Amino acid sequence: MRITGLGHAGLFIETEAGSVLCDPWVNPAFFGSWFPFPDNTDLDWAHYGRSADYLYVSHLHRDHFDAQNLRRNVRKDITVLLPAFATDELERELRALGFTRFLRTESGKPVERDGLRIMITALTGPGDGPIGDSALSLDDGRTVLLNQNDAHPLDIPAIRAFGEVDAYFVQFSGAIWYPMVYQLPDSAKREFAARKRQGQFDRALRYIDAVEAAHVFPNAGPPCFLDDALFEFNGTGRDGESIFTDQREFLAQLAQERPGVSAHLLLPGTVAEPEGTACKLTHRHTDKEIDHIFGDKRTYLRDFARRQRPALAAERASRAPALPRHRLLSELKRWWEPLLARADHICAGVGGPARLDVGEIPIVVDFPAREVREWNGERCRYTLSTTGDLVATNVAKREVDWSNSLLLSMRFTASRIGPYNEFLYVFFKCLSMERIEYVENYYASGEDDGQDIELDGWQIQRRCPHLRADLGRFGKIEGDVLTCTLHGWRYDLTTGRCLTADGHELRATRCENP
Repeated sequence: MRITGLGHAGLFIETEAGSVLCDPWVNPAFFGSWFPFPDNTDLDWAHYGRSADYLYVSHLHRDHFDAQNLRRNVRKDITVLLPAFATDELERELRALGFTRFLRTESGKPVERDGLRIMITALTGPGDGPIGDSALSLDDGRTVLLNQNDAHPLDIPAIRAFGEVDAYFVQFSGAIWYPMVYQLPDSAKREFAARKRQGQFDRALRYIDAVEAAHVFPNAGPPCFLDDALFEFNGTGRDGESIFTDQREFLAQLAQERPGVSAHLLLPGTVAEPEGTACKLTHRHTDKEIDHIFGDKRTYLRDFARRQRPALAAERASRAPALPRHRLLSELKRWWEPLLARADHICAGVGGPARLDVGEIPIVVDFPAREVREWNGERCRYTLSTTGDLVATNVAKREVDWSNSLLLSMRFTASRIGPYNEFLYVFFKCLSMERIEYVENYYASGEDDGQDIELDGWQIQRRCPHLRADLGRFGKIEGDVLTCTLHGWRYDLTTGRCLTADGHELRATRCENP
């Protein structure tokens, strides 16, 4: 097996039984905010798009689903490996680009095509898109590969049952806007960012320990930010207030924590050829160039930004003009109020009005009243503020997932009173009736099933209230606080209260002494 890194989560996997092109992202994403790091624009994208036998797009986030690259460079008679998501949005988007051949998979069930065993593990929780994310397993008879992308699968033993993993491409760096966009004191932002970076590393480490692969490659991140307004979000920020650990930083920390793990730096154009305990690695960059990329990152990124000025200018020019007050309010009312009428779990979970400041226009999404209206001065626990052109562009496109446009762009600021509220952000990911129906049914079917486990002197419900991870495997108790280590959500066992977000109570009682 011969694996070429294409940047971010992109891979070109060559085997004697066929080749697979994975998540080929090169064009700026999320209102021109994200670019792959390091620069991958000079790769021969037409070659990879013509040569591949299969195309795999893990999910619809635009740092994985690059419509422009797919349209321009990937041949349309390629066979698309399709994850088993709850909706057919990914297939519809690919068909709109001209793709016609699809190999539909069942989550966690291998299929064989011409000697190549293929398995896609699909995740379909509200935190996964919400229409889903996925991981790819491949076996060519000599090498087993696991490409995690952004997915956080729960059942690693089931993935390992596909075959002992030789090459594991692990997600390691952040893909979120917290805490960078929040209005917090700098000291608090630095503290929360440090916790977030450590949490990301700990999660990657748990997966590495569980997968037990012969070779590990940090993959699926980090992005870089080339717009002057966002430049200080790069890496860990100027003073440690950002969360984007780079590949070399991760490898250094991994070497300290797990010196026995065989881990490798994968850059755009790097070719990896794993064979048992050995792995031949061929970089297209010299050692001096690699040292410049990571050791003099600000200079490297400033040069990259200069090369990308035309792309940034084109993105800005493509935005819709801001809408006047009456038009903005009427558009959002007509679009969102029918969704709020159906969103019982979401509205109950938010539990109050949320304020959306669009330029100088303050609007309230009143979840209890199920209406969109002008702000009348009332106290709102959650406030998001952004510019009129970004909202107008989302309105014009009827963007159904604002996390896939506005939120991941980090071109907004946020404030809140109290903890994170998952339901608020789920609403902004579900701005179509199809998605609202799906996520409401998901919440209804996922309510506590009554199963309990005993853990460190406590009887607790088996499933985490967040995304139903098995707390028998992912639960960790320190004092009276339980942490679900899959996503880092914390619960006060004495009260059952979630310490991470509102609306997620845990059933727990202390075991009686024998």
